[in-house]
Amino acid sequence: MLHTNNPIIKHKADLLNLAKELENVFKPCQVMNVTRDSFYRYQELVEKGGIDALINRHLS
Repeated sequence: MLHTNNPIIKHKADLLNLAKELENVFKPCQVMNVTRDSFYRYQELVEKGGIDALINRHLS
């Protein structure tokens, strides 16, 4: 589970956590109004650089 106190990336971390918890990408993306393309970009950033990698991408 990803944890952050940074409000800029909390929404993205919550999205990734929910998808992992539900073992589903479609529903969390639909509920949080995020495209699956964006989800997979966020996931890749976290896999490569950890949660902090989302900070520089906060405008995506």
